[in-house]
Amino acid sequence: MIPYLALAAILFSIGLFGVMTRRNTIGILMSLELMFNAANINFVTFNKYVVSDGLVGQIFAIFIVVIAAAEAVVGLAIVLLIYRNWKGIDTDHFTVMKW
Repeated sequence: MIPYLALAAILFSIGLFGVMTRRNTIGILMSLELMFNAANINFVTFNKYVVSDGLVGQIFAIFIVVIAAAEAVVGLAIVLLIYRNWKGIDTDHFTVMKW
């Protein structure tokens, strides 16, 4: 159980570091995906070792994968719109989208 949780903690830390330090929108989205995958590893690990007779952890992991796919679609659509209007995808351009 400990190696899986350590792997999830490392993945989550890398993803959090990427979200905090990246200026490129694609890099931020990839870091968010790493954080979602770390949560999936935690759900499946706790389901296997704590409650071994149910499939609740796997169901949550599948739900997160579906949510992450929807997030990627919406995020990439926003990135394409920003690139089309301002010829760049740095997060500094997000201030022009405010009201």
